[in-house]
Amino acid sequence: MIETLLVANRGEIACRVFRTCRELGIATVAVHSDADASALHVREADAAVRLPGNSPADTYLRGDLVVKAALAAGADAVHPGYGFLSENADFARAVTDAGLTWIGPPPEAIEAMASKPRAKALLGIEPLDPGAVTEADLPVLVKAAAGGGGRGMRVVRELAALKGEMDAASAEAASAFGDGEVFVEPYVEDGRHVEVQVLADGHGTVWALGTRDCSLQRRHQKVIEEAPAPGHLPDGLEDTAVRAAQAVGYVGAGTVEFLVGPDGRAQFLEMNTRLQVEHPVTELVYGTDLVAHQIRIAEGAELPAEQPAPAGHAIEARLYAEDPAADFAPQVGAIRQLAASEARFDTGYAAGDQVSPHYDPLLAKVIV
Repeated sequence: MIETLLVANRGEIACRVFRTCRELGIATVAVHSDADASALHVREADAAVRLPGNSPADTYLRGDLVVKAALAAGADAVHPGYGFLSENADFARAVTDAGLTWIGPPPEAIEAMASKPRAKALLGIEPLDPGAVTEADLPVLVKAAAGGGGRGMRVVRELAALKGEMDAASAEAASAFGDGEVFVEPYVEDGRHVEVQVLADGHGTVWALGTRDCSLQRRHQKVIEEAPAPGHLPDGLEDTAVRAAQAVGYVGAGTVEFLVGPDGRAQFLEMNTRLQVEHPVTELVYGTDLVAHQIRIAEGAELPAEQPAPAGHAIEARLYAEDPAADFAPQVGAIRQLAASEARFDTGYAAGDQVSPHYDPLLAKVIV
């Protein structure tokens, strides 16, 4: 059984994981940069270990330092949260090689789903051959094989522009992710971003916990999410999600993403091999704690053969420290007030805290 857990993250998700740990009687360890020395996740943890510096590259992305911190603090498990090292197979291996419990999928599953073309191939989906694209195939989407967030992505509407856009996308992807591989797929005009939450144990049971709609985005970043996804959806999304998890021997929480076009057809996008930012809407609809399941699965527990039944509807709104008058540019400074009444409120800040320029501007999530 896990007794002490380190969260290799900061802010809202670290506080979220700590909350479940307290309910389970598990001691908690935070890691923090110098800028986060007095952050809420540090104040809420039972112990904290400094990662010298401020930039993510010097702190939260230093897997070697995080593993050393876990060992120094006497932790016996590591939860990666989302972002940072959460989908880094080498980090997952370093955690287990150090004798710690990794609360996430096997490194091999992370690697199998890290490349979007290879993930599609596992499901029998082949990308378009760039040399064979014709006018009839347009528009198409050039997309980075690794990473996300809209980087390394180009919509191509003219055949003559395809080569140049592939080169530009490749250069951007290489800079952002260290991997310049790109591929081409059909572009879904006016598509809806629909995803399926999966949860799998190490004994062969896979749950598909319904759908979420994450179509309302800004700069390819989700802003509003809801569960279940409203309106008509094509059959088979949950079956495909389960098949994707089974194809790589998946264990833990993950999300399989699709684009659903106006014609009702779904296109597989990718599998995120971690807990998603928007997981709370699924928790409310299914009345379950996904983080608790992650921890128990990492301890070797089996999921019940029958998964929980959904009830109701949930919506999440992300609150960002951004200036809408300046094209939603990230903002820094002191928080004067931050609260929400009669709603679930997941945050990594409190009144009086400072918003740092070094990290994502997400302040909180309001879920009803």
